[in-house]
Amino acid sequence: MKKQAVIKATLSLILCFWLSNLNAQTEKLPIDTSKSEIKWIGEYAFYFGGHEGVIDFKDGHFIKTGELITGGEFTIDMNTISSTDMEEPEARADLDKHLKNEDFFQVDKYPEAKLVIKRVRYENPKSIKVFADLTIKDITRPINFLGNLDFEKQQMTTKFKIDRTLWGITYSSKEIEGKFKDGLISDAVGFEVLLSL
Repeated sequence: MKKQAVIKATLSLILCFWLSNLNAQTEKLPIDTSKSEIKWIGEYAFYFGGHEGVIDFKDGHFIKTGELITGGEFTIDMNTISSTDMEEPEARADLDKHLKNEDFFQVDKYPEAKLVIKRVRYENPKSIKVFADLTIKDITRPINFLGNLDFEKQQMTTKFKIDRTLWGITYSSKEIEGKFKDGLISDAVGFEVLLSL
């Protein structure tokens, strides 16, 4: 009897939670693109060093259901990708041009990338596990990462890495060039993201 009572109570709680979410108001919270930013980090595969830089958001919003962040969609302007680690303007311009051509992001054909949040799991009130689809060069793959929420500043920050070859970015990759060729670029690309309302 006790077991049945526990089951009924659990089902009742689940039903109440579902109904409260069903009736909760959903709203879009646009990000402030002037305060939001993406930093990228690319490293060499077999020795220290690499490059880093920034990319701008074109637009984006979180979806809020009740008091919880439950989704979102963000467009990234790939034409804005640039490096920040080299002092020599000519070298920096050459690298930026290379990043934009067909070896990497081919921005003339694929001017935008997109991140769509499909599901959010709260680890605690200030930390969420985000499950999303990332589209680069018209290739969409699932990713997940931890996000840190700062309600006072109305911001979310996160750090994550992707395997660039899954999005067709294979220039100087060990998958293409062979595992021990000198000068290979790591297949892992890191991102540090700030989303601000």
